[in-house]
Amino acid sequence: MLLFAEHRYYGKSLPFGNDSYSNASTLGYLTAEQAMADFATLLTHLRRTTNGTEKSPVIAFGGSYGGMLAAWMRVKYPHIIQGAIAASAPVLQFKGVTPCSKFGRVVTKDYETQSPACANVIRKSWQAIENVTATDKGLEWLSNAWQLCKPLKSSDDKKRLKDWLSDVWTNLAMVDYPYPASFLAPLPANPVKEVCKKLKDDSLDGEELLRHLFRGLSVYTNYTQKTKCVDIRQAAEDTLGEKGWDFQACTEMVMPMCNDGKRDFFEPMKWNFSSYTEDCHKKFGVKPRLHWAEIEFGGKKLEASSNIVFSNGLLDPWSSGGVMSSISAKLPAVIIPEGAHHLDLRASDPADPPSVIKARKLEKYYIRTWIKMMKH
Repeated sequence: MLLFAEHRYYGKSLPFGNDSYSNASTLGYLTAEQAMADFATLLTHLRRTTNGTEKSPVIAFGGSYGGMLAAWMRVKYPHIIQGAIAASAPVLQFKGVTPCSKFGRVVTKDYETQSPACANVIRKSWQAIENVTATDKGLEWLSNAWQLCKPLKSSDDKKRLKDWLSDVWTNLAMVDYPYPASFLAPLPANPVKEVCKKLKDDSLDGEELLRHLFRGLSVYTNYTQKTKCVDIRQAAEDTLGEKGWDFQACTEMVMPMCNDGKRDFFEPMKWNFSSYTEDCHKKFGVKPRLHWAEIEFGGKKLEASSNIVFSNGLLDPWSSGGVMSSISAKLPAVIIPEGAHHLDLRASDPADPPSVIKARKLEKYYIRTWIKMMKH
C-alpha cells in the first residue's frame, strides 16, 4: 500500500477552513510535531481497520522538509515507522549546528563548476543594480530592459528585485536536473549549465552587465517563450504551500542564512536574528524559537536512532544542512555527486546519472533489510 498523507494547513487540509491562515491563534496548530502526530494516528487507524495491515512494516519517504519529517518520524515513533528514506533533508540547517554561510557557498559552487566567469557576472550584478537604479531614470531603464510586469519605483521595489534574484539563482541550483522539469518553473535539462552558456563575459559593468545577466535569467523566466513580462513577486509557481512554510520558519524551523559576497556570489548579508524576529512578528504576530528544532529533534545527536537513510545531492544547496557522512551502520548517508534536490525520489529517467541509479539501489537494499528485520 502506498499512502500519501497531506500535511495539515497545506493543500486542502485546512483545520479552520478559509480562516486557517487568519491569525496566530488559528495558525498555532501548524507545527511539525502536530503533523507527525497526525501521520502516526492515521497509520495506527489504518492498521486497525484495514485487513492484512496490522503487522505490516511502514517505511516513511520524504524529500526536503518531507525528508526531515520522515527522519523525525522514525526518531519519534519507532514503534510505528520501521525505517525512513530522508532525501535532501536539511535536519542540521539550524543555529549552532551548521554555519549560516554554507548554503550560499553550495549554490555558488554549482555555477563556478560550470564557469567561474558565470559566477562572477552574478557576483558583480548586485553593485551594478545599485549603481544603475540610483536614479528614477535608472529604475525605469531596468524595468524596461528586464521586461518587468510592474515598474520599479522605490528602494523597496529594488530590495524585492534583489530578493527575487537570489531566489532564482538558488532555485536553479536546487532543480539542476539532467532532464527538462517543471518543479519550480518550466526549465530545460541542466538549467545551470544553460544559464552559464549565456553569462560568459564578466568584464562588463553597469547597464551592459545587466543586459548580459538578463539573457541568463531568461532561462528561468521564459524557457517556454510564452512569458509576456517578468513577475518578481514570486520566484516559483505557488504550488508548495509557501505561506505555510513561512509561518513554520517564523516559529520552529528557523534556518539562519548569511552571505559574504566573496566565498559566495550573493550580495553580502549578515544573519540578524533581531530583524528576523521583528519581521515574523509583523507578518504573523509570533516570535521564532531559535533553538527549538535542535532541542525537539536532536540536531546532530541522532546516534540512538536507527534505520534512516540520509541521501543528499552535491548540486543541492540544502545539502549544506544534510547528513553528509554516515552516523552509524544503521544511519547511513548516501551521497549523489550529480544530484540536485531529492533527485533520487523523482521518477527514473534515461538521463539519470549513474550515481542516482546506484543510490536508489542502495535505498532498496536498506528497505528490504528493514522489512526482513520486522518479519523475523
